[in-house]
Amino acid sequence: MRLGIVGNGSIVQSALQSIKDTDIEVNALWCRNAEKGKPLADEYGIPAVYTEYDEFLCSDAFDTVYIGLINSLHYAYAKEALLAGKNVICEKPFTLTEAEAKELHMIAMDRDVLLFAAIMSRYSANYEALQEHLDKVGDVRIVRCYYSQYSRRYPAYREGNVLPAFDPKLAGGALMDINVYCIHFVTGLFGKPQQVHYYANKGFNGIDTSGIAVLEYEDFKAVCTGAKDCSAENGAVIQGTNGTITMASRPGMIKNLTYTALDGTTEALDIAEEANPMRTEFLRIRDCIDGQEFRKANAWMLQSLTVMHVLEKARKDADLPF
Repeated sequence: MRLGIVGNGSIVQSALQSIKDTDIEVNALWCRNAEKGKPLADEYGIPAVYTEYDEFLCSDAFDTVYIGLINSLHYAYAKEALLAGKNVICEKPFTLTEAEAKELHMIAMDRDVLLFAAIMSRYSANYEALQEHLDKVGDVRIVRCYYSQYSRRYPAYREGNVLPAFDPKLAGGALMDINVYCIHFVTGLFGKPQQVHYYANKGFNGIDTSGIAVLEYEDFKAVCTGAKDCSAENGAVIQGTNGTITMASRPGMIKNLTYTALDGTTEALDIAEEANPMRTEFLRIRDCIDGQEFRKANAWMLQSLTVMHVLEKARKDADLPF
């Protein structure tokens, strides 16, 4: 896999740091301002910096585009890259609507390229193993998944300064930025829910600064809590008639998994030490691209379509403004 990077923000810097000691080549960087992109390119040895996206996509120095832009730009930039015949890795939230996600999926299949959502939990060996342990809990009754991270941009928001993280026009807010991890966690295990409700705490411009999504399945309920206006201990709990699985880590970083039976006996469920889940994510995607594993990539993308379905239902239920 040879990468072309789109963006120069903090998520891009995290990605570059995560893959710097791997065999993944990073051969080009696109950003709006070359002066901001050049220091990043120099730091990570990226040979070419572009400010024209069409010119960037014409380069044959890379086969895969990683998109690390603000939420509202994911769809447009991913679409252009797919149409140019590039594989695409797109940061969360994948798109803004289910229809956009389905369109990108269809383009990828039509062009025989691979499309991935950059959500770390999906590519975790511990997450895949967790699915094999679900029978231990018996009949699932309640699922709780919670991720609260006080945003360093929230104080500015409280003073009336709306940065992208809290801008409805740019698809900010707790659901799309934070709770998306919880929804990926739950739907990756249990599939599409029958009903979705979202109870949002809204700020002065109508954006959700925190909120609780309730996913209703046939025999159980799942509660996904996400917050950018407060913080708490993060994790997940899967409660069943025979016992409970707990995860003492934020969704996205799948570790510290424990099964506790009704008699109090416990079993550690982690099978891998994934100190850098973003590195794991890129390496799994690399293997999929290098091996041209279309079936696996398609299965992962169908999970992303389920997430987009839930996100859109939640936004509509809470009457969010974007």
